[in-house]
Amino acid sequence: MTTYRDRAEAGRVLAERLTALVGDPDAVVLGLVRGGVPVARVVAERLGVPLDVLVVRKLGMPWAREVAFGALGPGGVQVLNDAIASRLGSNDIAEVSHREQVELERRERLYRGGRPPLDLTGRVAVIVDDGLATGATARAAVEVARRLGARRVVVAVPVGAQEAYELLTAEADQVICAQRPPEFGSVSVYYDDFHEVSDDEVIEALTAIA
Repeated sequence: MTTYRDRAEAGRVLAERLTALVGDPDAVVLGLVRGGVPVARVVAERLGVPLDVLVVRKLGMPWAREVAFGALGPGGVQVLNDAIASRLGSNDIAEVSHREQVELERRERLYRGGRPPLDLTGRVAVIVDDGLATGATARAAVEVARRLGARRVVVAVPVGAQEAYELLTAEADQVICAQRPPEFGSVSVYYDDFHEVSDDEVIEALTAIA
């Protein structure tokens, strides 16, 4: 098992797998908030393309929040997993959606800092996270990117579970995963430093690349 010193090192490794996009005028690197942003920052710097954030909020079952029945993205995008969402009443869906929408809007205001809403029309969206466990957030992010107009969607992660990788390959145009250990566990075990990324760290990364 190979571990990364921190998210920045993971970003450097990932950038080596993305050299075909160096200087691509259509490419934009999107860090999934929050853990994916420090990885995405290094990728964007190495590729010489813009960095932005993609705020995606999972919609969790009221009695088991870790089980997602859908996700929300910017611009009013809602993605539902019908097989799971069908077990909920419309009131439950509305209540969870409202709560997560409030948090999504808070983060959008905080991170965008007055910049215009994310518009991916005609772009190559490179979605970056620090790891892929179930893949639920990344799969929702792919759908959000498409609905925001992306011409091509690439998901890039330093490490991921094989099952999640396979699910994503059916939805994204390309999935780049530097490591797919047979016994995955959790994302954190592949990092020496896996601190919780703060809002300030996200804002600083965006300001540095702007």
